Amino acid sequence: MRALQCVELGMPDKLQLNDVPDPEASPEHVVIENKAASVNFPDVLMIQGLYQFQPELPFIPGGESAGIVSAVGDGVENISVGDRVFAMTGTGAFSEKISAHNSSVVKIPDNMGFETAAALPMTYGTSLYALKQRANLKAGETLLVLGAAGGVGLATVELGKAMGARVIAAASTNEKVNLCIQHGADEGFIYPSGVLNRDQQKELSNKIKELSGGIGPNVIYDPVGGSYSEPCLRSIAWEGRYLVIGFAAGADQIPKMPLNLTLLKGCQIVGVFWGAWVGMHPEENKKNFEELFKLHSEGKINPEVSDSFTLDDGALAIAHLKDRKAKGKVIIEI
Repeated sequence: MRALQCVELGMPDKLQLNDVPDPEASPEHVVIENKAASVNFPDVLMIQGLYQFQPELPFIPGGESAGIVSAVGDGVENISVGDRVFAMTGTGAFSEKISAHNSSVVKIPDNMGFETAAALPMTYGTSLYALKQRANLKAGETLLVLGAAGGVGLATVELGKAMGARVIAAASTNEKVNLCIQHGADEGFIYPSGVLNRDQQKELSNKIKELSGGIGPNVIYDPVGGSYSEPCLRSIAWEGRYLVIGFAAGADQIPKMPLNLTLLKGCQIVGVFWGAWVGMHPEENKKNFEELFKLHSEGKINPEVSDSFTLDDGALAIAHLKDRKAKGKVIIEI
């Protein structure tokens, strides 16, 4: 089979499309003929050696895919050959076939396309866990979403609205803000790009307070980090919850938050590590996906696939996300 391989750490242009052996259905595993795979920010980090869990070289990047089960190993229950599924594997998705442990495979509804299924698990799984289990977001509260036009950002905008929150979307361009409003955001604004100076940070904090009626957002969803984090925390409402999702601004810009702000605001800084939680609470995660399938069937969430690439152009797909050209999800069709 063909697969996009990382044979040396570096930028996407170092990736190679190679012929590799077909996977086999070992015990408790299934083989899936991939139809679509989704590009996520961890893929960008992993091929550079910057991710917290680093596979040995060579490896096939790609953490989630959707397709049809072609073989089933011993000990697998409730999954059969011919089932339409998505798989969350961490690596290996940018290939024509993949072997996945049965615990990471979920059957998808008949009316859900493969591109949608590939785009849903990581972004919506992360965002629902963040808003539901970590922030306990309540109807009527205000939710601020940074990087709101990205994959997890748009998922959070839609889920926040579905949960009854008032959603403020922050993005880097007017086009991206408009996209967020199309997906349900009540308000949106453009924040400056790059490293913010003190005046820009103060302006950002004041803008957030203004849009939230002077009170500040109850929940802040931050997948960006960098110099945006502190002014956002300064704007948070009393007893607010600040969700730490990731650091798209760069691993060299992980913010050091003044802890006195948590005292003054009576607020919480809450880490969101969905992958670890899934391993500890698989049944709760399964219930979350059932909820997501229901919301999709009701038309309340719909993954935005902004760009599609072929497997031949898989390296370009990763570069597209790395260069922040994506709005919504980037898909590799297989």
